[in-house]
Order: sequence, then structure tokens, then C-alpha cells
Amino acid sequence: MSSLKRKFYITTPIYYVNDKPHIGHAYTTIAADVLARYYRSKKYEVFFLTGTDEHGANIESKAREAGKEPQAFVDEIAGLFQKAWRELNISNDRFIRTTEADHIKAVQKALQAMYDKGDIYLGKYEGLYCSKCEQYKSERDLVDGKCRDHNIVPEKLKEECYMFKLSKYADQLLKKIEKDEFKIRPLARKNEIVSFYKTEGLQDVSFSRKNVKWGIPMPWDKNHTTYVWADAFLNYLTGLGWKGETGKYPKLWPADVQLMSKDILRVHATIWPAMLLSLEIPLPKELFIHGYFLIDGQKMSKSIGNVIAPADLIKKYGVDATRYLLMSAATFGSDGDIGWQKFDEKYNADLANNLGNLVSRVLNMIEKYCDGKIPKIVKNPKKLDKIGKHIEALAFDLALKEIWQAIVWANVYIDQSEPWKLAKQGKQEVLDKILSELAALLCDLAKAIEPFMPETSQKIIKNLTSGKIVKGEPLFKRI
Repeated sequence: MSSLKRKFYITTPIYYVNDKPHIGHAYTTIAADVLARYYRSKKYEVFFLTGTDEHGANIESKAREAGKEPQAFVDEIAGLFQKAWRELNISNDRFIRTTEADHIKAVQKALQAMYDKGDIYLGKYEGLYCSKCEQYKSERDLVDGKCRDHNIVPEKLKEECYMFKLSKYADQLLKKIEKDEFKIRPLARKNEIVSFYKTEGLQDVSFSRKNVKWGIPMPWDKNHTTYVWADAFLNYLTGLGWKGETGKYPKLWPADVQLMSKDILRVHATIWPAMLLSLEIPLPKELFIHGYFLIDGQKMSKSIGNVIAPADLIKKYGVDATRYLLMSAATFGSDGDIGWQKFDEKYNADLANNLGNLVSRVLNMIEKYCDGKIPKIVKNPKKLDKIGKHIEALAFDLALKEIWQAIVWANVYIDQSEPWKLAKQGKQEVLDKILSELAALLCDLAKAIEPFMPETSQKIIKNLTSGKIVKGEPLFKRI
């Protein structure tokens, strides 16, 4: 590829394989896919990385509960993630697993370099540890003494471990965050992190565990395995083929945007960029943090039984409708409240009644009044120029709103111009102009929805460019 070609590198977090994929995972991954598809359509050199995080005490314990060896357990769950992304038509360029030999080798090389530099040292760590998060917590992180994300009381841990000099990089990182050299969005999340730096500061953190076997051994001390976050973060580099060298990085680095939910923001805004500074590698350009989904006002929980898997949605609505329903459910960056009834209503209103109905009407009239041929090449009468800007700003809900306003406008245009009356009155020239404009608008709308609904986009374009246009089957059947 030409070295002058603009590049766009996007990552999702690598998902922890302690359980099957749910719609929270799907939400982040579809958002990344929308961006990847959009930038590919703009002829960027795009690389889209996703994958699975497979080491740590929690995985070891889950494998034991399942009566499996850790490797067999992670193989199974990683396979479920890969299957889910195939079913959702995710166009990732690489699916990385932290149990891959190349990743392990690069992590060990990087850790050795950080140790040789004096940024990793032997010490003791004492703190409150949430085994589900695999993170140490401060008292103010807890709600009624429990981890706010997992509702469990963290255990008090005191152990010999290798420590990373996170404190060494605090001032440098704070300046970069404040100046947006290391951008964190939305603004509320940036403010939250700046406040954390200023009120709590950065303490040195544990980078190894002594009694955890399921992890990457520290290269200079095989009695210790690498703390799961230190291993996981480096996937964003190893996924591009990085070999662990200090001061060297792949040509697609830095990441243009790294997507994640708010529960892992703090580690991504502290430990991850500090590791990069230690390794003399540029920081990612931006972290973008989205919210959580509530199901009918309640947090998703296995105990409540309200966890929704991507496959559940696909079974009911189909792939493209699932992608649309999730991406339009909330402002990207805020929490969203979803549920089956809301999905049904939105599916019927937006997809069956609006988009599906518009496509059926236009194709039907071209078949009926123009012998299945678009009469002439005209310009789309509706401006759609804001859609791309919204996608670039990660305002996916606004991009979709803009598209749907044009769909509603087109349906109203049909109602008001009454092509069926023009046909009866023999006003073919006026009729040809209206149907040509609608066909041009449909073609532009199909291109605009491609990042969100690739199959639907292809169907519309195929219908409009076939030798003879026929109405065909409806795109979305009403529920």
C-alpha cells in the first residue's frame, strides 16, 4: 500500500474469557466495525483489532469450576466470541488471543526491557483485590465495602510481587491528558480521570502474581507470572505484529481510537499509557468510553436472568436489524436502557415501516410505471452531508437520526407528490423526475447505512442496479 495512504487503526478491548459474549461486548465490537467500514469506504488503510484476554487467576478458577484444563476452557470461550463476531458480520482484520506464542514472546521481551530499565522492581503489595475485576481497589472505589461492578467484598492481599513504577509517569501523563495529547472522550470521562490523578495520584502497581500458574512467566523469575493487565494491554501492539522492542512500533501505530466501556477506563488511562512511556512508544491518539446497557432499568445479571446474548437478538430480528437496534439504542458514551418491547417497537417503526416500506414503494413504482428501469440519472434531492461527520465524531445515534430523517422525508414526498395520480393523468415526465430522485436518494441512503447494516445496503444497491427492477420481498417483515 502507498505510504501516503491515510491510516485508521481501531481496537476494542480484548474480552475476558470468563464467560460467553453478551450484548455489552457486541455493542463495543459493532461500534468498532461501523468505524472500520466507514473509513474503508473513504479509502483509508484500516486495521481493526479485537480478541480475547485469556490469562489470570479468575480464568484458572473458572476452568476448575468447569472441570477443564485452562487451555481447553479458554479455547472454548474464545471460539464462542469468534463465532458471535462472524454471526454479527464483524469485519475485524485480526482476532488476537493472549495465549498465542508470538504474543507471549513479545510480552516477555517488553517486560524484560522495563525491568532492565529499572521500571519494574521486586517489592510487596498490600491492598484490596477484586478477583472478578483482577484489579486492586481503593476504599473510595467500593460501595458498602463491595466492588461496584461485581458486588463482592474484595479480599485483602499482601504478597511479594514485582512492582511497576507507575508513580514515575504520573506528572507526564496528567499533562498529556489535560492537553488532549492523549485524548479521553466523552469530556465527562476525561474530567473523571483528571480528578483521579489530582486527588489520588498514581501509586506503583503490582505487575506479577506468585501463586497464579495460569499466566505468562516473568522472564527473569519463573516463580512469578505476569499480572493479567500488563499482559493484556500489549495486545494492541502485538496484534499489529510488534515483537516487544523498546522504541520500535508498527507503522499503523498509534491507535486512532480505542473503544471500551467505563469499567476499564481507569487502567487504560493510567497503567497502559505508562507502560508505553516506559517502552518509549507513542500513546494512542484517543480513548473513547461508552456506557452500560440496562435491561428495562436493571443491570444485566445472570442471577436476575436478564442477560441477552447477541445470538438471541439475531434469532429474532436478523443480523442487520440487531446491529441497528444496538447502535441506535443510546448516545454512544452514555448509558442506555433497552428491552425486548423497546426493540420490537423500534424494529417495526424504523425498519419495517420506514426503511423497508420506502424501499418497497420506490421499487414497486419503478416496476409499475417505468417498466422496471430508472428513467434518468438525477441528483438526490436531500442533503446527507452530516452523516459522515457524525460517524467520525462517534455520534452514531446522530448519524442514524440523520439517515432516518431522510427516510421519513422520502415517504412524505411520495405521499405528497402522489405518483399513482400522475400515472393516471399521463404526466410521465413529472413522474419520471420524482421516481428518479427517489432512486437517487435510495442509492445514497444505501451507501450511508452500509457501515451499520452492510447486508441491507448491498440488497438495496443490488435491487436498484439490476437489469430490471422488481419490488421483491420486503427487507424487514413486521413483528
